[in-house]
Amino acid sequence: MPHIAVVGSGPSGVYTAQGLVRQDRVPDLRVDVLDRLPCPYGLVRYGVAPDHEKIKSLQGSLRSVLEDERVRFVGGVEIGPALPPARLLELYDAVVYCVGAAADRRLGVPGEDLPGSWSATDFVAWYSAHPDAVDGGFVRGVRAAVAVGVGNVAVDVTRMLARGAAELLPTDMPDAALGTLAASEVRDVHMVGRRGPSQARFTTKELRELGGLPDTGIVLDERELALDPAYVDPSGLTAAQRRNVEVLRGWAAAPGRNTGRRIHLRFFLRPVEILAGGDGRVAGVRFERTRPDGRGGVVGTGAFEDIDAGLVLRSVGYRGVPLKGLPFDEATGTVPHEAGRVLRDGRVSPGEYVAGWIKRGPTGVIGTNRPCAKETVTSLLDDAPGLVRGGGRARDPLAGLIEAGARPVLWDGWRAIERAEAELGRGLGRGPVKIPDWDGLLSVAREA
Repeated sequence: MPHIAVVGSGPSGVYTAQGLVRQDRVPDLRVDVLDRLPCPYGLVRYGVAPDHEKIKSLQGSLRSVLEDERVRFVGGVEIGPALPPARLLELYDAVVYCVGAAADRRLGVPGEDLPGSWSATDFVAWYSAHPDAVDGGFVRGVRAAVAVGVGNVAVDVTRMLARGAAELLPTDMPDAALGTLAASEVRDVHMVGRRGPSQARFTTKELRELGGLPDTGIVLDERELALDPAYVDPSGLTAAQRRNVEVLRGWAAAPGRNTGRRIHLRFFLRPVEILAGGDGRVAGVRFERTRPDGRGGVVGTGAFEDIDAGLVLRSVGYRGVPLKGLPFDEATGTVPHEAGRVLRDGRVSPGEYVAGWIKRGPTGVIGTNRPCAKETVTSLLDDAPGLVRGGGRARDPLAGLIEAGARPVLWDGWRAIERAEAELGRGLGRGPVKIPDWDGLLSVAREA
């Protein structure tokens, strides 16, 4: 029977597995969904904000795929020196890489590496209990923060900085992160974009959530918004862009009110330097005022403004990471491909495929992964007659993974983690609470 490996258990990986087993062109096909972590679901578990229960509920539909009898979840498997792509292809008839875009883009300005300057990815990983995360003391002693970027991730981290303990308590956030954020003294959060409000990347739903936070006010300057010609005359905008502009216009027109926290939405400012204080830590950000260049971009004006802050979170996009043994395009941060087929030196590499962000770049929403995975699955099925080695394999690929040094965590191990997180939450008087460290996750999984 043909046996396919899908590397990555996030949405793109699970949708790929779903497409492979729910087709009738290649009978008796089996899929192993491999992941470095002992937990499935990728960014749905470790990237979606903990207060977004509706999006996190997608785990239910992903679970139904991973519980299919033709699909096997195999956590604890890292592709690397001990298990390179060439060896993986010896164990399976084909391999589909759905490894996402794990790196964040940098600002490239002086002071970016000062203590107190982080990527939003680091902050999200910490409050989402990713086992690789570090507690950077993000908000300790901080009264004001700056989020550079105006996409949904920037909105998420801004919202989490402004949340109170009562709103965070029902989430699955680890107890240490909950306690730190609940005790936070952050009172001002500045979310700053280099372009105008009509070009912001956040969705209207995410944007509106900022206006519904208890004891939190929105601060806008109508004059700054009006620097965007499309804000003044939105007739040429898409429906989504118009909705964003309407929300911002409503907030700008509303009278200010006294609140415990304030979210400042700023536009047409680009960071040029992260400023240090006397203690060597972040003390603020210097921005240059920009203006539209008439071609969809912006140019600097030579006018500067400093915003005081003890925490800076950059949220200006993600980038794929090279996987040794696979070709990689440094310019796009993706693996070269043709309809999902990996290209080596411009030629199709038999048996190797990509889907998700490592294929197309970090674009779209979770649902965008469905058509992306479908295209790759179609290519693989078209190629199947030449991939499946006659009569199948003499042994289970799992044995080869173990020989390469992997200590696999199968579905029973993951279910044990779920039960332990539910028990942990009950002991704290909460719902399920994530286990935030490798030792805790693996000890629970391997006892199973």
